[in-house]
Amino acid sequence: MAYSRDDSPRPSSTDASFMTLLSTAQHLARDTRSDPRSHRVLIIAAIAVAAGAVALVAYLLWPTWIARPASAPERLPVSVGATLFNVPAAAIRRKIQRHSGPQERVDLSFVFPLLEPPDAPKHVSADTIEDKVQPIDRIFLSISAHRDTLAPDTRVRTIYPRYLEQAATPIDAGLTMRTFRDGSPYANEDLFSAATPSLNARCSRDGPTPGMCLSERRVDGADLTFRFPRSWLSQWRDVANAMDRLTAQMRGPKG
Repeated sequence: MAYSRDDSPRPSSTDASFMTLLSTAQHLARDTRSDPRSHRVLIIAAIAVAAGAVALVAYLLWPTWIARPASAPERLPVSVGATLFNVPAAAIRRKIQRHSGPQERVDLSFVFPLLEPPDAPKHVSADTIEDKVQPIDRIFLSISAHRDTLAPDTRVRTIYPRYLEQAATPIDAGLTMRTFRDGSPYANEDLFSAATPSLNARCSRDGPTPGMCLSERRVDGADLTFRFPRSWLSQWRDVANAMDRLTAQMRGPKG
């Protein structure tokens, strides 16, 4: 037995509702002709039918989408000293620097040792400020155009030795410390050096505030300046590797 497919269009729910309203109006019209006094009923019914039709059309045409703001990009292409870097937007410390394109300087911070951008700052009241004081867990990085100034590695080889004490103190396997002389431009600081992994860090000494270290390196037209607590030198290999990783992660494609 052969069956034929029924291709005739089937009424939608909207069509069915409209037909029901039309049928109701026709019945009311016939009732009005038989009873002239029922014209008021017809007017009321017509208004009800029209209002229902308008409500139905408005319901069907009302937009269901919700406008949402576009999400910010996770990384921004930034050019510093004509050198391209892909910078995590959430790591930028200054709001005015949070844009792509050429910049003279960009300041960043990363949680150590995860090397992820820090969470958004939370409100601290006078009652909870003591509870919020915690050891520094961030490594700070500034990228700036060097403008042909003396390269950091050249400064370590030619400038620092003029102000350093001759004796070198071994701190850990591979890490040594040399003290800057009193009265020099770097008084109250020490120079820590290692070959593998490579590390050169000039660190202030602990005092009323914890000592901080500064380590610089040059990448094409930009200088990268890392800052971290002196106490981290107890794990200096992890710190040196972290600086290498951050440098590699942010470098843009080489032309």
